[in-house]
Amino acid sequence: MTLTTIGFDADDTLWHNESLFRLTEERFTELLSEWADPNTLAARLLETEKRNLKVYGYGVKGFTLSMIETAMELTEGRAPASVIQAILRAGRDMLAHPVETLPGVRETLESLADRWRLVLITKGDLFHQEQKVAQSGLGELFAAVEIVSEKDASTYARLFARHGDGAEKAMMVGNSVKSDILPAVEVGAWGAYIPYHTTWELERAEPPLDSPRYIQLERIDQVPALVERIVG
Repeated sequence: MTLTTIGFDADDTLWHNESLFRLTEERFTELLSEWADPNTLAARLLETEKRNLKVYGYGVKGFTLSMIETAMELTEGRAPASVIQAILRAGRDMLAHPVETLPGVRETLESLADRWRLVLITKGDLFHQEQKVAQSGLGELFAAVEIVSEKDASTYARLFARHGDGAEKAMMVGNSVKSDILPAVEVGAWGAYIPYHTTWELERAEPPLDSPRYIQLERIDQVPALVERIVG
């Protein structure tokens, strides 16, 4: 079977990301502990994030604005300026946080780059994602880098046609069943799911266990062997 193109997700597939959001959420709940318990704050923040996705999109900036909005709603507009300043500072800290690649990432990409067309497909804030790609030092290993507003079936169909030979000759590797696997498999690509230790609630979904093109791996360094097995 022919496979010419391999797409890779970025956040929590190539480098740590979601754990930083969870740590910042803990800071947020501490700041607002006078007004609500942690579970209530987490639920309200998630509700706000979901509502704001179509306005702000994905990423740290939208998350920061959602924290501020949640704080204002919960305190009925009485949140102290010091709390808002602390939230803004937490957001800036996230944006300035160094990129930490996951174990085995560079070696895996290097082993694949000579024989297959690698495409980085990530969603989020354009400026911040570009920064993370540059800081990671991995950009040179990809034939293309695509930063998109949403990952759906039409996105994968378009990108695998643009940078490869269509979805049927492509594979998508990522940690999100909802964004990386389901829509890629839907258009005929292989979907290699590599779970991260924590997953944002809005990225949770049931894997397509009945699809012959769905595979779950434990680590990214298992991708080369999977590719060799597919191409025979």
